Amino acid sequence: MHNDKHAVTKMRLFYFCYSLFFFYTAYAQNVGEIHENAIVIDLHNDVLSESVMRGKNIAEPVRGGHTDFPRLKKGGVDVQFFSIWCDGKKAKPYDYANREIDALYKLIQRNQDEMVFATTGEEIQRGIAGHKLVAMIGVEGGHMIENRLDYIDSLYKRGARYLTLTWNNSTDWASSAADESNKKIKRKGLSDFGKQVVERMNQLGMIIDLSHVGEQTFYDVLKISTKPVFVTHSDVYGISPHYRNLKDGQISAIAKNDGVIGVNFYSDFLDPHYRHKITTLYAQYVSKTDSIGLTIDKKFDKLPDKARQALRPPLSLLIDHINYLVKLAGIDHVGIGADFDGMESTPIGLDDVGAYPVLTGALLKCGYKEAEVRKILGENVLRVIKAQKR
Repeated sequence: MHNDKHAVTKMRLFYFCYSLFFFYTAYAQNVGEIHENAIVIDLHNDVLSESVMRGKNIAEPVRGGHTDFPRLKKGGVDVQFFSIWCDGKKAKPYDYANREIDALYKLIQRNQDEMVFATTGEEIQRGIAGHKLVAMIGVEGGHMIENRLDYIDSLYKRGARYLTLTWNNSTDWASSAADESNKKIKRKGLSDFGKQVVERMNQLGMIIDLSHVGEQTFYDVLKISTKPVFVTHSDVYGISPHYRNLKDGQISAIAKNDGVIGVNFYSDFLDPHYRHKITTLYAQYVSKTDSIGLTIDKKFDKLPDKARQALRPPLSLLIDHINYLVKLAGIDHVGIGADFDGMESTPIGLDDVGAYPVLTGALLKCGYKEAEVRKILGENVLRVIKAQKR
């Protein structure tokens, strides 16, 4: 009798484990299928400046960094906006922007079987139908137009489809979030020339990107823009009060504009405690005295791997930012602008561009429906791209 009960117990345990295995297998297959069928568009990636301009061939596996073709394919990325970037200290930034565009063109030319360039929604859809990675261009920093409207025209003709009006440095015509927060500038917002920049971009159908811009610049733009805008790679100030993140009024304003906010994966923007953690760990593992003047990325570089891993926030915190944006702005106004290769730390589970299916799984687990996940992954961004020509 005892043996019979033991056999029944073992059988029940077997069926429970089998059913659990079947559930998770089916769930994984469902996530994979949904992700594969979705259009995945990432609004911001710095691999051009971090890898390609340094001579690395990202068509093959690249050691370190976040981005190469094998990982883009693994992540199911359909459309990648490549950031054209240099800091505000580089001489002739317009010329450098064109050299970066040249580098992207060469990359595409060498890999035509895997990659195609696009400038319109229709070209995006053709590229996806051809099972190729679709490359698009975003210029990060208005200093790269060197105070010339004709340089906007030239960059647009070369394929740039958004311009981030400032980087961390302000221009003569627009104030940045970094400068507005540290009060290093006398004038906030757009100048008369800045308003001309916005008007010219609207005329061309070049999307205005309001990541990095100061709060006054943000609202000055929305007063005059006739087209939906992007905030390509920013997060929620209400969760993490970083100057690069959006306050509630800004989030609502983007919804009213019919624009899209691309959620940034950078730990420093997601986690309000990140800077305190990195300072504490630096003092513990490196030094209590020589951190003065070091930026957080330089501190990070000196930490052992164990400490670096301890800094990474949980994936659930990124989902919190997405939930906040969806609740305040609506499901139609949230996208992805991960900022891969432009940051030193990412959430647990999102190691590189190959991990996008993990995000899809997390969104589904959180309760988002398939149609909602598809909007976040790319459909919202595609809508804004198409809206520029109306």
